[in-house]
Amino acid sequence: MKAINLYFPGLCVSAIIAAAATFLSDHYGASAMLFALLLGMAVNFLSQEGRCVAGLELCAKGVLRTGVALLGMRITFGQVAELGAFTVLLVVGAVVATICFGLLGARLLGFKTAFGMLSGGATAICGASAALAISASFPDQPMRERATIFTVIGVSLLSTVCMIAYPPLVTALGLTPQQAGIFLGGTIHDVAQVVGAGYSLSTTTGDTATVVKLLRVAMLLPVIFAISMALRVRRSTGDAGAKVPMLPWFAVAFAVLVAINSTGVIPHAVQDGANSLARWCLVASIAAIGVRTRLQEIITVGIKPVLLMLAETAFLAALVLVALKWGGAMV
Repeated sequence: MKAINLYFPGLCVSAIIAAAATFLSDHYGASAMLFALLLGMAVNFLSQEGRCVAGLELCAKGVLRTGVALLGMRITFGQVAELGAFTVLLVVGAVVATICFGLLGARLLGFKTAFGMLSGGATAICGASAALAISASFPDQPMRERATIFTVIGVSLLSTVCMIAYPPLVTALGLTPQQAGIFLGGTIHDVAQVVGAGYSLSTTTGDTATVVKLLRVAMLLPVIFAISMALRVRRSTGDAGAKVPMLPWFAVAFAVLVAINSTGVIPHAVQDGANSLARWCLVASIAAIGVRTRLQEIITVGIKPVLLMLAETAFLAALVLVALKWGGAMV
């Protein structure tokens, strides 16, 4: 009862904001996470002191990690195998190259490596969901939530722009429906925008785009593993007595759920329920992060992070397009 009294107010605030954001998203077509961020930031005063503080912190961390773990219910090994070797190599290579591009760009612009990993990973993998997952694997730092908020805002806006701009682009370039699906699924940041763009062209394009996008989502696991190993090496170098887990629990849970889902024993109703719960967890957690973020901190970021995310988006699109033109016969 004591724990309920401690956490319930903040969790309740996050849930109400998430419900409002979902309603607005369903009626106006924009990202639910972006709405959750903006609504959360509007009630920032709730995070300063009072009964909501503990629950908001739990939602921004614990609920977030639960949502990331549940993303594993979207993917099966069979879906990956159906794409073919060329498409799998293209997606994996594009993800790795875009993250490396983000790390290099961050260093050239004077940012910390963590921001390059955060923005590059969000662009390369699955938008806001990837930003939240990567942020959750970082140790607690004063600037972490501000960088996460900025990345989520930027990648959500860019994803919407791509959803509108890319379908006419692939039509003008004369890509086949399958090639168009690979391009849309391999470049647009958020899952919802990939689905919207793909099925606006054809069923074949939409189906291909969705599966390719899920392959990008599956790249969360190796990326988080790489981050954890890098942090482990850094921590062991700086403090031989420090203990750092090999892999965060939510990454392990993600992998286990992918394996279980691949067996085919999970009913579709359970899969749909888990996917809906994952979405709710992520929207509620980003709402809590929004409440804990002050608008002044976002305004002072400047133009350089915007340029970095624009460059990462353009780099990913160009890379996938060149690979499709070069290896079009393999698709």
